[in-house]
Order: sequence, then structure tokens, then C-alpha cells
Amino acid sequence: MGNAGADAVEPAVSIRDEGRGQATAEEADAEPDAPFIAPVAMEDDPDEIFPGDRGTLDPEVRRVLVHVLQRRFLSADNRAEWAVLLEHQQLIESRMHDLYLRLVVDLGRGVAYKQQVRSDEFEVPILLKDAPYNRTETLVLVHLRTVFQRESAAGEPAPRIDIEDVEQTVLSYLTDADGSTARQQKAIRAALDRLDREGVIDEETLGRYRISPLVEVVLSAEKLAELRAWLREQAAQQAAHAEKAQKETTP
Repeated sequence: MGNAGADAVEPAVSIRDEGRGQATAEEADAEPDAPFIAPVAMEDDPDEIFPGDRGTLDPEVRRVLVHVLQRRFLSADNRAEWAVLLEHQQLIESRMHDLYLRLVVDLGRGVAYKQQVRSDEFEVPILLKDAPYNRTETLVLVHLRTVFQRESAAGEPAPRIDIEDVEQTVLSYLTDADGSTARQQKAIRAALDRLDREGVIDEETLGRYRISPLVEVVLSAEKLAELRAWLREQAAQQAAHAEKAQKETTP
């Protein structure tokens, strides 16, 4: 940074006395003129965020990049971060592409998220690890997605749901193999906590959640139909087992 000023300065010359028209001895022996911009130690560079910083992104852009990498989703509800993301989208995408990650910005739903780049043509180091949902979390997601779809079709811009509704529906699909009712309720609440952390739902008041459009990203219409078919099959099997057990115990 200090060299920039030195390069811009002309070579040092004697400054003539206008009255005599020639340089004095003192002037001839004088040191060269100092540069316009004094050198700055790297640790004192105001552009550095931390010692040894070689990054080139502005601090607010760095924060958004980190949040995209750190979180499952970035929502347009966070207006400040969303504005930075849209303004610097190409730059953020470039940094993510260096990591074999793809940035997906869904303007319609107001969400942005990352995807792992995969290829059959060349080896891609995998950075993102899948964190699959367990059985209870999947059941909760199916119910949330169903409610969101129904309410959105009815014109509700921000569908909401109570924990009692979630518990009642999900418990109907769980069996004795999933533990006691208390254990099942604990698993349902843990599932809601995870989905709240991931931004799929937002607990506005105790036990009442707003369902985010993110639920459509997590659970596509095709996947929802597949899971609904699976649930119907599970319900039919449970009914058949219950009927068989009843016949065996009936005199």
C-alpha cells in the first residue's frame, strides 16, 4: 500500500532559489522528498478485518457468504442480508463454486440455499453431508407440507399451525414400536425444534408456528405424493394387523 504513493512521486530534484536562480549547497545536500503516502504496516491496514487478512470481500458480504454456508436457508425475511445477497450474488456464487457448491436463489419463495455439485464425469470432493430426517421428523414435515399446501390454495399467505394439531396427526401414524405416548410426544417436539432452527417453521408464540415457504423446498410435491402413498400403505398394514389380532382374540 505504501509503494503506491512512492511510484506516483517524481524523482527528487533540487529546489532552486527563485531569487538566485540556482540551488544552494544546503538544498543540494537535502534528503529526497518524502512520498505523498507513508507506508502502512500490514497489521495497521484499515482494510484488514483480522491480522494477515488476505480476503477481498467487504465485511457484510463475507457475513452473508458465511451464513449461506452455515445455515440451511437464507430467508428474504432478513431484509438486510437478502439485499446484500442479491446485490453481490455473482460474487458470492463465484466463491461457492470454488467449493463445488451451487447457490440457489428462489425469488418466488424468498429463500436462498446451497446445493452440493455432483458429477459422473469427474471426481468432486463432497463438502455437504446429508443429515436425513428420522421417521418422526418426516411425519411432521409431511403434515406441515400438507397444511401449507391446503392453506396456500385457500389464499392464506402465511399458514400457521398449533403443536396440538401436529401431535394429534403424527401420533396417529406412530405405533407401540415408537415407544410410549410421552416418548412419542417428546420426539415430535424435538422434530419441531429442529425444523424451527432450520427455518422451516417459526414459533411466533408458545406452541404456535408459522409455516415457511421453505417447506416446499424441503419436501417437493413429488416427494410429498410419494410419502403420502407410503403413509397410506402403512395405515392399511396397521389396520390389517389390528383386524387380525382382534379375530385371534375373539372366542
